[in-house]
Amino acid sequence: MITSNLTGKTALIGGSTQGIGLATAQALAALGARCILLSRNEEKLKHAVTTLDTAAGQQHGYLVADYADHNKVRDVVAAFVSNQTVHILINNTGGPAGGPITSAKPEEFLSAFQQHLICNHILTTLVADGMKKDGFGRIVNIISTSVKIPLRGLGVSNTIRGAVASWAKTMANELGGFGITVNNVLPGATSTERLATILDNKSAKSGLDKEEVTREMLAEIPAGRFGKPEEIAAVVAFLASPAAAYVNGTSIPVDGGRTGSI
Repeated sequence: MITSNLTGKTALIGGSTQGIGLATAQALAALGARCILLSRNEEKLKHAVTTLDTAAGQQHGYLVADYADHNKVRDVVAAFVSNQTVHILINNTGGPAGGPITSAKPEEFLSAFQQHLICNHILTTLVADGMKKDGFGRIVNIISTSVKIPLRGLGVSNTIRGAVASWAKTMANELGGFGITVNNVLPGATSTERLATILDNKSAKSGLDKEEVTREMLAEIPAGRFGKPEEIAAVVAFLASPAAAYVNGTSIPVDGGRTGSI
């Protein structure tokens, strides 16, 4: 029988003190997973852990590391997986700053590449052996709809997100034979702190007030509203579950219909 139950599975969730990352941890915990939160702010991590469901008897925890330091991320997670298996990996971290690609400096690309692709790769390679041994693995990358259609004013992000999507597809091909799936969730405009920052920046650069900028963005979304973090998390949780065993190497927009491609 196909099930979404994750009791007995351990999930490692990046960027999980707020927004989509926290909503994802809450969704996985509600399905029975033991959740290990990974972020740079220990105080926020401590609070986030207290919001997770423990009905299946899970003992959740956290790891402290900043994605800006991929060596620290490697050391912290390597120590954790040295004696336990991570069955579910959610690769998620804050996106690069906005701005046109013609104004981007080389170091901005390098920094974003390390925080996204390099950290994703380090984490995936660290947990893959345990997943292979158990014959079960779910890797879900939170990226952006820009891998389908580049978004205006997000030059560095568009570039790096596309690289991550290609990396993920390649990884899916290589790990698929071990019961491990690799998929990407592509959030559209979602009510998070990042969206608030984007709206502020657009308002400052255009001279329009924030309400007008918001109306313009909403006009591009057939659903007529911004998404909720828990709506993104619900799709992530499905992909992380046994029910999604035959979904592999995909990039799924969760954007209210905004993306203009099939």
